[in-house]
Amino acid sequence: MTGFAPLQHEADGLGAGLPPLMVAADHLAASVSLGVHGRRKVGMGESFWQFRRYGATDAVSRIDWRQSAKSPHLFVREREWEAAQTVWFWRDPGPGMDFKSARVTKRERAELLLLALAALLVRGGERVGLMGAPFRPAASRLTLTRIGHSLLDAPSQSPKDGPPDTPIARGAQVVWLGDFLDPQAGEQLRRLSRAGAYGHVVRIVDPAEEDFPYAGRARFESASGREDILFGRAESVGAAYRARFKAHGEAIAGLAASLGWTCTTHRTDHAPLRALMALYAAIGTPK
Repeated sequence: MTGFAPLQHEADGLGAGLPPLMVAADHLAASVSLGVHGRRKVGMGESFWQFRRYGATDAVSRIDWRQSAKSPHLFVREREWEAAQTVWFWRDPGPGMDFKSARVTKRERAELLLLALAALLVRGGERVGLMGAPFRPAASRLTLTRIGHSLLDAPSQSPKDGPPDTPIARGAQVVWLGDFLDPQAGEQLRRLSRAGAYGHVVRIVDPAEEDFPYAGRARFESASGREDILFGRAESVGAAYRARFKAHGEAIAGLAASLGWTCTTHRTDHAPLRALMALYAAIGTPK
């Protein structure tokens, strides 16, 4: 038990600074049905999945004689694959993630979804890790707390470099949450794929970014504050802007699909539960 006390002390200390975010993430995670990670893939495990007819390539030792006695056919018992996997997370650190026209910033919603999904995975026995963090992935509450602090302590910075280089084992998955408005986002996604990674893109969108509800004289500034543009009648560019924003989202989704990734778009004025359930289901489907 000597090794447990320092870890418990660290967990208590870290957790003290995270109550609002962690409580919200736990509450969201609790809204999703929990249990064994239902990937429904045949493999080594303890949980029964199904019976199927005995085949010529099956070993005789795999025959379930009790089930076979009920039928003129032979049956084998299959088990669900329960091997733990590692899921790596990355949240876009760009200053544009601090924008909000709704109740929360894009950054706040991304962090909530990230921690809620990580909590679900840990409860299912999966390892979770944060790309670029100084700690190893693990299936523990302490790791969730460390991820939370790493997110809250990270300053806004340019997203031009994308996710940091991380040794990702074969079979591990990546969940990347961001607005994907940086011109380099596509190439960063290609770089990850060339390194053997695959996973899930989560576009976090503010409603004002998609709807462009502005009218009259309006000045728009870049997230960095170094650029701005003034429109005398903002509504005159609304249709063109919305079309371009839609095309950009479709391009990101198309690129993700071409690389074998899934893509989910979530607006910050929508409840996060549906996005969480979609992500959890996507991770539960092995490549």
